[in-house]
Amino acid sequence: MKSEKIYNFMGRRYIALGLSVTLLLVSIVSLAVRGLDFGLDFTGGTLIELGYQKEANLSQVREDLEGAGYENAVVQFFGADTDVLVRLQSDDPKLGDKISTLLQKDNPGVELRRVEFVGPQVGEELKEQGGLAMLLALAVVLIYIAMRFQFKFGIGAVGALVHDVIITLGAFSLFQWEFDLTVLAAVLAVIGYSLNDTIVVCDRIRENFRDMRKGESVEVINASLTQTLSRTLMTSITTLIVLIVLFFAGGEMISGFAVALIIGVTIGTYSSIYVAANILLLMHVSREDLIVAVVEKEGEEFDEMP
Repeated sequence: MKSEKIYNFMGRRYIALGLSVTLLLVSIVSLAVRGLDFGLDFTGGTLIELGYQKEANLSQVREDLEGAGYENAVVQFFGADTDVLVRLQSDDPKLGDKISTLLQKDNPGVELRRVEFVGPQVGEELKEQGGLAMLLALAVVLIYIAMRFQFKFGIGAVGALVHDVIITLGAFSLFQWEFDLTVLAAVLAVIGYSLNDTIVVCDRIRENFRDMRKGESVEVINASLTQTLSRTLMTSITTLIVLIVLFFAGGEMISGFAVALIIGVTIGTYSSIYVAANILLLMHVSREDLIVAVVEKEGEEFDEMP
């Protein structure tokens, strides 16, 4: 029987390490210097929903608002192409009436449907709660993986998740894409997606440490990554196809959500293959780490693998 070809993933682990460190440094510097372009969900402001009798021209709406002094307005469709959402950083209680009056000059049939104000205090609370949600998710992951496998696997899994989250946030900081609640939800979804792949790889590594009794750690990890490669790629490709369709056909309301997931799934696929396994090798994971201590029972001794 022809033996299965094993890909030498870990032979390029130092190249992958250099790439990861570079991406992390760029992301961290961008986050520290430029920060995130928080949307109205976090900064506070006014949300105005308008109804048009026919398809609205968003470019014209933006020009009219800028001409009237309303700069940095976010204008996008809200469902149908006759429903327009305008978001501005303003606490003027009469802003909705002013905007509808302004836009009615070129479109007399514009209808003011809804005006909502988000205060800055609420935005600050959302920032804190969103950050705490990510930290809590990472802490729970560390505890689960450490209990399910071993502490070194927990460190590797959390390291991969932190890697994915920082790079995803760094991309939004670097290109100054708007960061709102939908993007935060996507970042949390990235944690779940990346974790799923990492658990599959960790489980296979554990099984191969038990089955491949003569293999070195690098050989065991290469075999495990090769065996899970098709599953990892198929999952990622099918997910990316859906996200790309969502990005182009889903409208501006969820474009940030789709972009965050596209970046997160791509980086998560890479980290499932290289980052977690690389961390395990840097921590000198071995077969002995997965062996339960000798148990004595009724005068007998035996070793038991988890």
